[in-house]
Amino acid sequence: MNDARVGTYALVIEHLSVGHSKRPLVRDIDLSVRPGEVVALIGPNGSGKTTILKTVAGLLAPIDGSVRIFDQAMQDMPLQQRARVLATLFTDRPKTELLRAKDIVDTGRYPYTGHLGILSEEDEHAVRVAMEATGTWDVRNRDFAHMSDGQKQRTLIARALCQEPRVLLMDEPTSYLDIRAQLDMLATLRAYAQNHACAIMLSLHQIDLALKAADRLMCVKDGSVVAQGSPGAVMNADTVCALYGLEPQTYEPHFASVELPAPDGEPKVFVVAGGGTGATCFRALQRACVPFAAGVLHKHDADGILAAQLSAHVIYENDFEALSEQSLEAARASIDRCEALVCTVERFASTNARNEELLAYARSQGKPVYRSARDYLEKR
Repeated sequence: MNDARVGTYALVIEHLSVGHSKRPLVRDIDLSVRPGEVVALIGPNGSGKTTILKTVAGLLAPIDGSVRIFDQAMQDMPLQQRARVLATLFTDRPKTELLRAKDIVDTGRYPYTGHLGILSEEDEHAVRVAMEATGTWDVRNRDFAHMSDGQKQRTLIARALCQEPRVLLMDEPTSYLDIRAQLDMLATLRAYAQNHACAIMLSLHQIDLALKAADRLMCVKDGSVVAQGSPGAVMNADTVCALYGLEPQTYEPHFASVELPAPDGEPKVFVVAGGGTGATCFRALQRACVPFAAGVLHKHDADGILAAQLSAHVIYENDFEALSEQSLEAARASIDRCEALVCTVERFASTNARNEELLAYARSQGKPVYRSARDYLEKR
């Protein structure tokens, strides 16, 4: 990282209000981003994330407040200087005709070329480096208009990177990308931010990706910034559920996952799980709208956490403690009210070894025992 840039802010937004036709959509935004930082905007559709980014980029005039890039007011920056410092990516696609992917990326170097737009050897090198980083060099001669949406998105990200910006604004950069490409692209952006001391501000819809990729989050809803800070401080269940209007317990912060609600009704099957073996079973029963009970689980075991979201009833034991007779008795009582038992554990550890007694108990009560939700659902 270039240490000369670290002592100052790359981007400073003060008391900014944004919107269209002088009608504020989001008011009083304050944000300071250091070189090398990645800040993610999250919030429901229509909350104003794109409008914020376009205003910061200078594409929309602010209704109030100011935007400064490396301590220089945005409106005072000559266009060519701005183009060398700031790069953007928005969801609209350029209108192209008979242009190759590389032709599109080449335009990212125009701030550094003469009026004829002729690329130097240095420019060509920057284009190649950006296209290789985004996995588009092999399709550089492909007609851009006939590329897949994912290839187009990676090409446009390459265009932004080869501009060698010090501030990069991106609206939904993972749109159109499959899961592998999303992870690769966010890793590329994080590496670029660190290696080039570039401040990145982007909007994301995927909560789990925002948690993994961003140093800080800004949550936007109902015309204001409702929360701002590190992912660990912001991404709690209360904030996320309020931000998106979700039902309580829908968001699980340990996994950064949003879960469908548990099926209604009394448990029909008892699931013995542990150590993460139960997730597939829990979700299969949920999809089949079969309410279930689970146990005996330790409270902060992966299955214990997920069961709190998806099951009708969970029987817990204290973390790191062997299963007590009291918890086993509660499990037996729950099994009595169920029609079957599913056990997803192949080998029990010492702390949950007594769960194996529950299988024998279920059989003694004439309850069928299955090894997977699939087996149970097929025999229902």
